[in-house]
Amino acid sequence: MNHFQPKSLAFYGVAISSVLILFKTATFWGEKKLQAPALIHNIYQVNLSKNLPNCEQINTLQLNIQQSGIYLNAALVPIHPQRNFNQQLNLNGMINNQNLSLSGKVDDFSLCQSTHPQKNLHHNLTMQMSLVNKDNITGQLNLDNFSPLKFTAVPVTKQAETSKSSNQI
Repeated sequence: MNHFQPKSLAFYGVAISSVLILFKTATFWGEKKLQAPALIHNIYQVNLSKNLPNCEQINTLQLNIQQSGIYLNAALVPIHPQRNFNQQLNLNGMINNQNLSLSGKVDDFSLCQSTHPQKNLHHNLTMQMSLVNKDNITGQLNLDNFSPLKFTAVPVTKQAETSKSSNQI
């Protein structure tokens, strides 16, 4: 019965109350302020505003994205039924607010249809996109030291739904 002194009971009561108040405050703040990033679509068809430099004909490009929270891994590959391209997730990036950025290396064959392929050149590529309108994402593609190219990325399922509805009419 020596342990039930008024001073020790008051100390333990204040300590437990303080921890509970801190826990409730942190929980309330986290529920109000911390938000998970919005999920983005996995597959987009990328339409460039103009051809790439030194490219006779550009491939129809597809952007495949895998998301883990705010972190992204992606591959920019051509949509080409005759050839099977190796789809390595060679682009890395993040979502920051409503902006998405990707960077990495892409080979020449993925980007450009060339009748005379020389050697497999790798280009440094960065992509910045705004996720404000998720049906039609606009952005900018920077390739090595060339001038930036504007592009739009359309989710593949949206395109399939649009083409189905136009075929039914």
